[in-house]
Amino acid sequence: TTSTVVCVAIDIAKLTHQVLLELPSGKRRAMRVANTKPELDRLVATLRAFDLPCHIAFEPTGDYHRPVAYVLGQAGFDLSLVSSLAVARTREALYNSWDKNDPKDAQVILHLLKNGTTQRYLDPLVTGHQDLQEMANTYQQVSLRKVRLQHSLITHHLPLYFPEAERY
Repeated sequence: TTSTVVCVAIDIAKLTHQVLLELPSGKRRAMRVANTKPELDRLVATLRAFDLPCHIAFEPTGDYHRPVAYVLGQAGFDLSLVSSLAVARTREALYNSWDKNDPKDAQVILHLLKNGTTQRYLDPLVTGHQDLQEMANTYQQVSLRKVRLQHSLITHHLPLYFPEAERY
C-alpha cells in the first residue's frame, strides 16, 4: 500500500542529527542536519518542498531534541516520540546485534513510526508544562542524591566508624 505522507525519522545527537526521509513512493533519502538554526530552517524548507503532510518521529536524547522539536513544531509538523528502550529492542530484533550507529537508529525509528509505535510529542514550553516538568526533574535529582547519601552511609561510613552496627 502507498501512503500520502512523508515519514521522517530523526536520530538526535549533540552536534548533528541523522535524518531519514521516506517518500510516498517508498524511496528513501538520508541527510545530516547540524544542530543550528540555519540547518534546522533548511530541514523545514526541505520538508515543505514535498508539499505533503509529514509525520516526524525522533528519540529524545538529553535536551538535544528540544531545539529540533521546537522548530519543527512551530512549522506545523506532526511530531512523535519513540522510546529509547523500544529503539534498542527493535534494533536488536531487526539486526540481531547490539551494534549502534546513527543511520541504523534512524532506520529503526522509521520502522517504529510506520508501525505506529510512537507517542505524541507535546513541547513543554508551548503547552505550559515547563514548570511541572522542572519540578519533577528537581524531585528526581533530590531523590537520587538522597539515595546516594544513604548508600554511602550504609556501605562506607557506618562500617568504618561503627563496625559493631553492621549486624543491625
